[in-house]
Amino acid sequence: MLSGKKLLKNVDLAIAKYPELFDALEEYDRTHRLKKINYKERANFTIDSNLLKRFRKYCELHGMKMSTKIEQFIKKELEKAAES
Repeated sequence: MLSGKKLLKNVDLAIAKYPELFDALEEYDRTHRLKKINYKERANFTIDSNLLKRFRKYCELHGMKMSTKIEQFIKKELEKAAES
């Protein structure tokens, strides 16, 4: 069992990491309805059609979801930028 200070520290970390979850819980306390939390958002952008075809084929051959792979690329790029 966590002591009081450790528990509060972990709660603060959880709130900082997942604020949308705690917002949803606050909304539930107020309205007694739990709003659906949307973890994903649809993005619209234009890329080269040949590149898209090649990427789609690559993902199919390797059993990957295109969106998951793109998320990984974006995270990697943001991590590199943060290190600079």
